[in-house]
Amino acid sequence: MNDQARLLREQIERHRESVQGNKDQKDAKSLAIISGKGGVGKSNFSLNFSIALQQKGNKVLLFDLDIGMANIDILMGTTQGFSIVNLFEEGRTLDQIIQRGPENLSYIAGGSGLTEIFKMDEQKRRFFLSQLEEASANYDYIIFDMGAGITDETLQLLLSVEEIFLLTTCEPTSLTDAYSALKYISLHGDYIPFKLILNKVPDFQVAAKTAERLQRVAKQFLKKDLPFLGAIPDDKNVLLAVMEQTPFLLRSPKCQASKAVSNIASLFLEEKKKTIASSEQKPSLVAKLLRLFA
Repeated sequence: MNDQARLLREQIERHRESVQGNKDQKDAKSLAIISGKGGVGKSNFSLNFSIALQQKGNKVLLFDLDIGMANIDILMGTTQGFSIVNLFEEGRTLDQIIQRGPENLSYIAGGSGLTEIFKMDEQKRRFFLSQLEEASANYDYIIFDMGAGITDETLQLLLSVEEIFLLTTCEPTSLTDAYSALKYISLHGDYIPFKLILNKVPDFQVAAKTAERLQRVAKQFLKKDLPFLGAIPDDKNVLLAVMEQTPFLLRSPKCQASKAVSNIASLFLEEKKKTIASSEQKPSLVAKLLRLFA
Protein backbone atom coordinates (compact mmCIF):
# COMPACT_ATOMS: atom_id res chain seq x y z
CA MET A 1 0.00 0.00 0.00
CA ASN A 2 2.84 2.40 0.82
CA ASP A 3 4.47 1.60 -2.53
CA GLN A 4 1.21 2.37 -4.34
CA ALA A 5 0.90 5.71 -2.56
CA ARG A 6 4.51 6.53 -3.37
CA LEU A 7 4.02 5.73 -7.06
CA LEU A 8 0.94 7.95 -7.21
CA ARG A 9 2.74 10.80 -5.47
CA GLU A 10 5.52 10.49 -8.02
CA GLN A 11 2.97 10.62 -10.81
CA ILE A 12 1.45 13.75 -9.25
CA GLU A 13 4.85 15.40 -9.24
CA ARG A 14 5.59 14.37 -12.83
CA HIS A 15 2.23 15.76 -13.94
CA ARG A 16 2.87 19.04 -12.14
CA GLU A 17 6.33 19.40 -13.63
CA SER A 18 5.03 18.52 -17.10
CA VAL A 19 2.34 21.22 -16.98
CA GLN A 20 4.65 23.84 -15.51
CA GLY A 21 7.56 22.96 -17.77
CA ASN A 22 5.66 23.33 -21.03
CA LYS A 23 3.69 26.56 -21.06
CA ASP A 24 2.47 25.92 -24.61
CA GLN A 25 0.97 22.55 -23.71
CA LYS A 26 -2.79 22.44 -23.37
CA ASP A 27 -4.32 21.37 -20.10
CA ALA A 28 -7.99 20.75 -20.81
CA LYS A 29 -10.59 22.40 -18.62
CA SER A 30 -13.00 19.83 -17.20
CA LEU A 31 -16.74 20.30 -16.99
CA ALA A 32 -19.53 18.00 -15.78
CA ILE A 33 -23.16 18.41 -16.82
CA ILE A 34 -25.70 17.01 -14.37
CA SER A 35 -29.42 17.05 -13.71
CA GLY A 36 -31.40 16.06 -10.68
CA LYS A 37 -33.57 13.67 -12.69
CA GLY A 38 -33.78 12.15 -16.13
CA GLY A 39 -35.85 13.50 -18.98
CA VAL A 40 -34.77 17.15 -18.79
CA GLY A 41 -32.70 17.03 -22.00
CA LYS A 42 -29.25 16.82 -20.40
CA SER A 43 -27.58 14.62 -23.02
CA ASN A 44 -29.06 16.66 -25.85
CA PHE A 45 -27.74 19.84 -24.28
CA SER A 46 -24.33 18.26 -23.61
CA LEU A 47 -24.00 17.26 -27.26
CA ASN A 48 -25.13 20.56 -28.76
CA PHE A 49 -23.15 22.64 -26.27
CA SER A 50 -20.02 20.64 -27.13
CA ILE A 51 -20.67 21.23 -30.84
CA ALA A 52 -21.14 24.96 -30.16
CA LEU A 53 -17.73 25.07 -28.45
CA GLN A 54 -16.21 23.26 -31.44
CA GLN A 55 -17.75 25.78 -33.83
CA LYS A 56 -16.14 28.57 -31.81
CA GLY A 57 -12.66 27.16 -32.34
CA ASN A 58 -12.25 24.88 -29.34
CA LYS A 59 -11.25 21.24 -29.32
CA VAL A 60 -13.69 19.23 -27.20
CA LEU A 61 -13.78 15.67 -25.90
CA LEU A 62 -17.25 14.58 -24.78
CA PHE A 63 -17.54 11.62 -22.39
CA ASP A 64 -20.94 9.92 -22.30
CA LEU A 65 -21.15 8.74 -18.69
CA ASP A 66 -24.94 8.50 -18.53
CA ILE A 67 -24.63 4.87 -17.53
CA GLY A 68 -27.61 2.71 -18.50
CA MET A 69 -29.08 5.53 -20.59
CA ALA A 70 -26.06 6.32 -22.76
CA ASN A 71 -27.41 7.92 -25.93
CA ILE A 72 -24.97 10.50 -27.27
CA ASP A 73 -24.29 8.32 -30.30
CA ILE A 74 -28.03 7.84 -30.87
CA LEU A 75 -28.61 11.59 -30.88
CA MET A 76 -25.96 11.89 -33.59
CA GLY A 77 -27.18 8.93 -35.61
CA THR A 78 -23.81 7.18 -35.32
CA THR A 79 -23.05 3.55 -34.57
CA GLN A 80 -21.21 2.81 -31.34
CA GLY A 81 -17.89 1.15 -32.07
CA PHE A 82 -16.01 1.31 -28.80
CA SER A 83 -16.90 2.61 -25.38
CA ILE A 84 -15.06 3.37 -22.18
CA VAL A 85 -15.58 -0.28 -21.22
CA ASN A 86 -13.06 -1.28 -23.90
CA LEU A 87 -10.40 0.77 -22.14
CA PHE A 88 -10.94 -0.95 -18.80
CA GLU A 89 -11.54 -4.50 -19.99
CA GLU A 90 -9.28 -4.69 -23.05
CA GLY A 91 -6.55 -2.16 -22.26
CA ARG A 92 -7.31 -0.05 -25.33
CA THR A 93 -6.00 3.50 -25.33
CA LEU A 94 -8.25 6.55 -25.34
CA ASP A 95 -7.11 7.28 -28.89
CA GLN A 96 -8.45 3.89 -29.93
CA ILE A 97 -11.90 4.36 -28.41
CA ILE A 98 -12.42 8.05 -29.24
CA GLN A 99 -14.90 8.44 -32.10
CA ARG A 100 -15.65 11.41 -34.33
CA GLY A 101 -19.01 13.10 -34.59
CA PRO A 102 -20.40 16.17 -36.36
CA GLU A 103 -18.10 19.22 -36.57
CA ASN A 104 -15.25 16.80 -35.88
CA LEU A 105 -16.37 16.50 -32.27
CA SER A 106 -14.44 13.85 -30.33
CA TYR A 107 -16.57 11.68 -28.08
CA ILE A 108 -16.42 8.49 -26.06
CA ALA A 109 -19.58 6.40 -26.08
CA GLY A 110 -21.16 5.39 -22.79
CA GLY A 111 -20.82 2.08 -21.02
CA SER A 112 -20.86 0.56 -17.56
CA GLY A 113 -17.24 1.33 -16.79
CA LEU A 114 -17.22 4.33 -14.47
CA THR A 115 -17.43 2.23 -11.31
CA GLU A 116 -14.36 0.32 -12.43
CA ILE A 117 -12.20 3.48 -12.36
CA PHE A 118 -12.33 3.46 -8.57
CA LYS A 119 -12.25 -0.31 -8.11
CA MET A 120 -9.62 -1.37 -10.64
CA ASP A 121 -6.20 -2.57 -9.59
CA GLU A 122 -3.31 -0.15 -9.31
CA GLN A 123 -1.80 -0.93 -12.71
CA LYS A 124 -5.04 -0.33 -14.60
CA ARG A 125 -5.77 2.80 -12.59
CA ARG A 126 -2.40 4.31 -13.42
CA PHE A 127 -2.92 3.38 -17.08
CA PHE A 128 -6.28 5.18 -17.12
CA LEU A 129 -4.82 8.28 -15.48
CA SER A 130 -1.93 8.37 -17.91
CA GLN A 131 -4.41 8.15 -20.79
CA LEU A 132 -6.51 10.95 -19.32
CA GLU A 133 -3.39 13.06 -18.84
CA GLU A 134 -2.48 12.57 -22.49
CA ALA A 135 -5.99 13.53 -23.59
CA SER A 136 -5.85 16.66 -21.43
CA ALA A 137 -2.86 17.83 -23.42
CA ASN A 138 -4.76 17.48 -26.71
CA TYR A 139 -8.08 19.16 -25.90
CA ASP A 140 -9.33 22.51 -24.67
CA TYR A 141 -12.33 21.05 -22.85
CA ILE A 142 -13.24 17.62 -21.51
CA ILE A 143 -16.99 17.45 -20.89
CA PHE A 144 -18.67 14.69 -18.89
CA ASP A 145 -22.34 14.01 -19.59
CA MET A 146 -23.28 12.49 -16.24
CA GLY A 147 -26.20 10.21 -15.50
CA ALA A 148 -29.16 11.11 -13.32
CA GLY A 149 -28.49 10.37 -9.67
CA ILE A 150 -25.14 10.41 -7.86
CA THR A 151 -23.17 7.36 -6.74
CA ASP A 152 -19.98 7.19 -4.71
CA GLU A 153 -18.05 6.80 -7.96
CA THR A 154 -19.67 9.69 -9.81
CA LEU A 155 -19.28 11.90 -6.74
CA GLN A 156 -15.52 11.42 -6.79
CA LEU A 157 -15.38 12.49 -10.41
CA LEU A 158 -17.67 15.47 -9.78
CA LEU A 159 -15.41 16.65 -6.95
CA SER A 160 -12.46 16.62 -9.37
CA VAL A 161 -13.86 18.68 -12.26
CA GLU A 162 -13.33 22.40 -12.58
CA GLU A 163 -17.00 23.32 -12.90
CA ILE A 164 -20.48 21.79 -12.90
CA PHE A 165 -23.46 22.76 -15.05
CA LEU A 166 -26.77 22.06 -13.30
CA LEU A 167 -29.46 21.57 -15.95
CA THR A 168 -33.11 21.58 -14.97
CA THR A 169 -36.53 22.60 -16.22
CA CYS A 170 -39.04 24.92 -14.60
CA GLU A 171 -41.18 22.01 -13.37
CA PRO A 172 -41.40 21.74 -9.55
CA THR A 173 -40.27 18.07 -9.45
CA SER A 174 -37.28 18.83 -11.67
CA LEU A 175 -36.31 21.82 -9.52
CA THR A 176 -36.60 19.80 -6.31
CA ASP A 177 -34.35 17.08 -7.67
CA ALA A 178 -31.88 19.64 -9.02
CA TYR A 179 -31.65 21.29 -5.60
CA SER A 180 -31.10 17.89 -3.97
CA ALA A 181 -28.19 17.18 -6.33
CA LEU A 182 -26.72 20.63 -5.67
CA LYS A 183 -27.02 20.11 -1.92
CA TYR A 184 -25.47 16.65 -1.93
CA ILE A 185 -22.43 17.67 -3.97
CA SER A 186 -21.96 20.94 -2.07
CA LEU A 187 -21.96 19.14 1.28
CA HIS A 188 -19.03 17.03 0.07
CA GLY A 189 -17.19 19.77 -1.81
CA ASP A 190 -18.42 23.33 -1.36
CA TYR A 191 -15.48 24.61 -3.44
CA ILE A 192 -16.90 23.34 -6.75
CA PRO A 193 -18.47 26.21 -8.74
CA PHE A 194 -21.86 25.61 -10.31
CA LYS A 195 -23.71 27.24 -13.19
CA LEU A 196 -27.48 27.00 -13.64
CA ILE A 197 -29.10 26.33 -17.02
CA LEU A 198 -32.84 26.04 -17.56
CA ASN A 199 -34.15 23.91 -20.41
CA LYS A 200 -37.51 23.68 -22.16
CA VAL A 201 -38.65 27.01 -20.75
CA PRO A 202 -42.08 28.37 -21.86
CA ASP A 203 -40.74 31.93 -21.96
CA PHE A 204 -37.76 33.84 -20.59
CA GLN A 205 -39.78 35.69 -17.95
CA VAL A 206 -40.72 32.37 -16.34
CA ALA A 207 -37.10 31.27 -16.66
CA ALA A 208 -35.81 34.39 -14.92
CA LYS A 209 -38.24 33.98 -12.02
CA THR A 210 -37.42 30.28 -11.69
CA ALA A 211 -33.69 30.93 -11.69
CA GLU A 212 -34.05 33.69 -9.09
CA ARG A 213 -36.05 31.38 -6.81
CA LEU A 214 -33.52 28.55 -7.03
CA GLN A 215 -30.63 30.97 -6.52
CA ARG A 216 -32.29 32.39 -3.42
CA VAL A 217 -32.83 28.95 -1.88
CA ALA A 218 -29.25 27.88 -2.67
CA LYS A 219 -27.85 31.02 -1.07
CA GLN A 220 -30.09 30.86 2.00
CA PHE A 221 -29.71 27.20 2.90
CA LEU A 222 -26.41 26.17 1.29
CA LYS A 223 -24.54 29.51 1.28
CA LYS A 224 -23.93 28.64 -2.37
CA ASP A 225 -23.78 31.02 -5.32
CA LEU A 226 -25.58 29.68 -8.38
CA PRO A 227 -24.93 31.95 -11.37
CA PHE A 228 -27.56 31.71 -14.09
CA LEU A 229 -25.85 30.98 -17.41
CA GLY A 230 -28.92 30.92 -19.63
CA ALA A 231 -32.20 29.35 -20.68
CA ILE A 232 -33.23 27.26 -23.67
CA PRO A 233 -36.80 27.63 -24.96
CA ASP A 234 -39.16 24.72 -25.53
CA ASP A 235 -38.60 24.46 -29.27
CA LYS A 236 -40.28 21.93 -31.57
CA ASN A 237 -37.11 21.84 -33.67
CA VAL A 238 -35.36 20.00 -30.83
CA LEU A 239 -37.83 17.11 -31.00
CA LEU A 240 -37.64 17.00 -34.79
CA ALA A 241 -33.84 16.84 -34.61
CA VAL A 242 -33.99 13.99 -32.09
CA MET A 243 -36.34 12.06 -34.37
CA GLU A 244 -33.93 12.58 -37.27
CA GLN A 245 -30.91 11.74 -35.05
CA THR A 246 -29.23 15.02 -35.90
CA PRO A 247 -28.01 17.67 -33.40
CA PHE A 248 -30.52 20.53 -33.49
CA LEU A 249 -27.68 23.03 -33.65
CA LEU A 250 -26.83 21.64 -37.09
CA ARG A 251 -30.32 20.77 -38.32
CA SER A 252 -31.85 24.14 -37.45
CA PRO A 253 -29.02 26.59 -36.65
CA LYS A 254 -31.37 29.59 -36.65
CA CYS A 255 -34.05 28.14 -34.37
CA GLN A 256 -34.52 29.58 -30.89
CA ALA A 257 -32.98 26.59 -29.11
CA SER A 258 -29.85 26.70 -31.28
CA LYS A 259 -29.42 30.43 -30.73
CA ALA A 260 -29.79 29.93 -26.98
CA VAL A 261 -27.16 27.16 -26.81
CA SER A 262 -24.76 29.18 -28.96
CA ASN A 263 -25.24 32.20 -26.68
CA ILE A 264 -24.61 30.04 -23.60
CA ALA A 265 -21.39 28.74 -25.15
CA SER A 266 -20.25 32.29 -25.98
CA LEU A 267 -20.98 33.52 -22.47
CA PHE A 268 -19.19 30.52 -20.96
CA LEU A 269 -16.08 31.13 -23.08
CA GLU A 270 -16.07 34.83 -22.26
CA GLU A 271 -16.23 34.08 -18.55
CA LYS A 272 -13.42 31.54 -18.93
CA LYS A 273 -11.19 34.18 -20.52
CA LYS A 274 -11.80 36.54 -17.61
CA THR A 275 -11.17 33.78 -15.06
CA ILE A 276 -7.90 32.73 -16.68
CA ALA A 277 -6.72 36.34 -16.89
CA SER A 278 -7.55 37.21 -13.29
CA SER A 279 -6.68 34.07 -11.29
CA GLU A 280 -3.85 31.65 -10.77
CA GLN A 281 -3.77 28.26 -12.46
CA LYS A 282 -6.07 25.75 -10.77
CA PRO A 283 -5.22 22.06 -10.33
CA SER A 284 -6.22 20.05 -13.38
CA LEU A 285 -8.65 17.14 -13.48
CA VAL A 286 -5.76 14.68 -13.62
CA ALA A 287 -3.99 16.32 -10.69
CA LYS A 288 -7.14 16.19 -8.57
CA LEU A 289 -7.78 12.54 -9.41
CA LEU A 290 -4.17 11.68 -8.66
CA ARG A 291 -4.46 13.26 -5.22
CA LEU A 292 -7.77 11.49 -4.65
CA PHE A 293 -6.27 8.09 -5.42
CA ALA A 294 -3.16 8.81 -3.38
